[in-house]
Amino acid sequence: MKFPPATDIRRIRKNLDVTQMRLSELSGVSQSTIAKIEQGKISASYATVVKLFETLDEIRESGRKDPTAIEVASKGVMSVQSTESIMNVSEMLKMTGYSQLPVMEGEIPVGSISERDIFDAMRQSHSADQMKSTSISKIMKESYPIVSDNAPMSSVTMLMTDSNAVLVAKKGKIVGIITNADMLKLI
Repeated sequence: MKFPPATDIRRIRKNLDVTQMRLSELSGVSQSTIAKIEQGKISASYATVVKLFETLDEIRESGRKDPTAIEVASKGVMSVQSTESIMNVSEMLKMTGYSQLPVMEGEIPVGSISERDIFDAMRQSHSADQMKSTSISKIMKESYPIVSDNAPMSSVTMLMTDSNAVLVAKKGKIVGIITNADMLKLI
């Protein structure tokens, strides 16, 4: 097992929000020795450094849990109604910077729309006049999958392989959305 330099102990410990005292208790290495290693005042033995890094790895692993969908989701889902015109939705995408949105009828998800869908409609010779009068329901794709707010992210990850987004519901009401950008938060 290859370890980072001993000087990284402090950085890793701080990232894990662990005190020197707690690391000392868990590793069996004295707190004063840890402080001296972190300050570069002593050159620790290989066995001591191994023990500290292994303990930090154990702390990292024990702190990992599968987050729930609501913990990762973006709240306050922006959506469009199925009756909106392609032109209005295009403007909304430009203004908000989103590349995709769920399409709703009232509060019920009925489809999805993306920049790509609008580009495809433009290529299929929808003129500007047609785009002003054609509702998004004519070009929308199928709705994003819906998961419960307490669904584990390991399940959501599986759904993301076939979908650009996943909607998060609580008691039947959409309360969040998980997109590829949200998935990157897990890294």
